[in-house]
Amino acid sequence: MSDSKFQNDVPLDIARWGMPSRLDVTIKKDTDDLFEDSKMLVNIGPTHPAMHGAFRCMAKLNGEVIEKSYCEFGYTHRAKEKLGENRTYHQFVVYTDRLNYCSALINNVTYAMSVERMMGIEVPERTIWIRMICAEISRVIDHLICVGINAVDLGAFSYFTYGYQQRERAYTLIEKLCGARLTTSYTRIGGLMSDAPEGWEKEVKDWVKETRAVLAEMDKLLTENRIWLNRTKDVAVFNKEQCLQYGFTGPNARAAGINIDLRRDQPCMFYDKVDFEVPVAQVGDVFDRYYVRLEEIKQSLNIITQCADRMKPGPIWSEDKRTRIPDKDVVYNTMEGLIHHFKFFMNGFNVPKGEAYTAFEAANGELGFYIVSKGGPMAHRMRIRSPSFWHYQGLDPMIKGEYIGDLVAALGSINVIAGELDR
Repeated sequence: MSDSKFQNDVPLDIARWGMPSRLDVTIKKDTDDLFEDSKMLVNIGPTHPAMHGAFRCMAKLNGEVIEKSYCEFGYTHRAKEKLGENRTYHQFVVYTDRLNYCSALINNVTYAMSVERMMGIEVPERTIWIRMICAEISRVIDHLICVGINAVDLGAFSYFTYGYQQRERAYTLIEKLCGARLTTSYTRIGGLMSDAPEGWEKEVKDWVKETRAVLAEMDKLLTENRIWLNRTKDVAVFNKEQCLQYGFTGPNARAAGINIDLRRDQPCMFYDKVDFEVPVAQVGDVFDRYYVRLEEIKQSLNIITQCADRMKPGPIWSEDKRTRIPDKDVVYNTMEGLIHHFKFFMNGFNVPKGEAYTAFEAANGELGFYIVSKGGPMAHRMRIRSPSFWHYQGLDPMIKGEYIGDLVAALGSINVIAGELDR
């Protein structure tokens, strides 16, 4: 090769490398000019193991610092809202499990309450206490997964094993209610799939006692750990104003100083009859999001104990004939019961004309069902407010100026669940 090729500002033909056209490339003698920065575009996801689902983050990096990013979702879209308009109200219970599958029972309860509200149905007292226990057990499970997997992502694997044991014990309690562990489909419009077995309340309180002891160990293991503090303190800060702009709710909002909890501020069921506190932090970094969830687990355990103490024997079904599923002995032994059973499952039940939005404080924030009815057995329109949809929008500004490793910490701390994000 001629020496002239290495002179400044000499064009070089690189068409032989398969480029679509001739490009003028200037080879610099000074390598400082050639590598004046280290900016590059990197696709993180959608199949990266640290992405917690099929998410894609295209990041513009300068070294290891994220200068700009574009977060994309939609890879697991399953048309839940449209399915809600093409299934009967009873059939749609199954689909609610697949929203936030880490706390499926909360989805079940919120959906059942939304349809009951439109129909003016009041469920028995025992049903309400059981639903509250189910919701709080689900909250504990969800938070254990969030803080545990977030710790695993940052290298603290053993921390997750503590919560894993208690989570499996909780699933066993749920299994005794409905025979399922993850996707439960436990609630019914106007009641429950089945009653809690005898002695279930005592088992729940025993689990609460064990979980409190395990939680104390987890707290000692990680909360004041110097490595953990270095990886989470003042990392991926999302302050109060930003949370309000992006519609953050739940633990992510309370970590930034927004003191709102629908269980306290807009009480449903019997939440106004139980004592609990709402943990609130101020900074809104990864550590605060972790610690708020840890404290919320303790409060949920307190609520579960109070509910278990107040449960009394009684019916679990509203006697409203529109939604009351006949007992098996009635179906098997009477013609009227058989016809009722057939009509219920084949045709569904009619909901009066109207519209309503029903929200509940789910594990990750405000979960809401907006239903429009034209009087038939299926919703005319259905929209679901899923917390993860709003939280994922905030990931871009949250990680700007942070390191690549801090992106992993930030995503794990906001606990985005693909099932409800791509609903």
